[in-house]
Amino acid sequence: MSQERLLSGLATMIGSAASNQVGAAAGAHAFPAIGPAGVVAVRQVVAAAVLLPVARPDPRRFTWAQWWPTLLLGLVFAIMNLSLYTAVDRVGLALAVTLEFLGPLAVALAGSRTGKDLLCAAGAGVGVYVLVLPDAASDWAGIGSGLVAAACWAAYILLNRLVGARLPGLQAPAAATTVSALLYLPVVLVLAARGGLTATALLFAVGAGVFSSVVPYAADLIALRRVPARFFGVVMSVHPVFAALAGLVLLGETLRSHEWLGIVVVVTVNVLAVSPAGVRHSGAVLPAPGERPGICSGGDLAE
Repeated sequence: MSQERLLSGLATMIGSAASNQVGAAAGAHAFPAIGPAGVVAVRQVVAAAVLLPVARPDPRRFTWAQWWPTLLLGLVFAIMNLSLYTAVDRVGLALAVTLEFLGPLAVALAGSRTGKDLLCAAGAGVGVYVLVLPDAASDWAGIGSGLVAAACWAAYILLNRLVGARLPGLQAPAAATTVSALLYLPVVLVLAARGGLTATALLFAVGAGVFSSVVPYAADLIALRRVPARFFGVVMSVHPVFAALAGLVLLGETLRSHEWLGIVVVVTVNVLAVSPAGVRHSGAVLPAPGERPGICSGGDLAE
């Protein structure tokens, strides 16, 4: 795998992370009018409306090997987005996304092959803990929602890479997003019937759909075709950083000293993880079905 391919994937992932958190902050502005479920519903409909005409998937030609991960990915989209926005509503953007980051961190740990990579992932975990500092007064329902989002994000990484190898272009995220949008269609209809879809709420929810669904789904699919899943998981440590900044700038969420310290730790670990030495050791790929993570070798699955 060439250095240029990895650097290109890195730039794509960072852009995806920034877009995702801007969209999440935009969606939070619509919570008072339509709630987290309403934002997710509009977001998924918007994503499907944009991706379908671009990708033009033909479900009639999908084989079962293409269908089952696509359906699972659609379900993961539906649960991941709702659990994340529920956490954002209850504990704030920075904490919610930091908890969600435990998913990619788990992927990074599972696929680690060197001591340096393992230390990088562990360091990112320390940064997450310092950023959060949970205590007895914490909103455990919000924290639990963030952990559900974490599990979904880990599944998203694995499934997105799998369907990206089995379906060309953007057909996989387009089809999966459509599945998720259909699951949320009743929510949209109920909100419309009750008059909850005001112009302002729609504007913010549509913004969440574009910045948190359309852009990241496409960018992550491209990145996962260029870099190993473990490398993807480590680099995604920038998500808590961008979430904290988006929360500060767009939502007025003031950060405390330990949160800034956590950000510094996560950024430092991320820089170490994507240094030239780290890139050279990022050769692991996802295992074939039935194999354990971290024991395979070879080229990129998408090649």
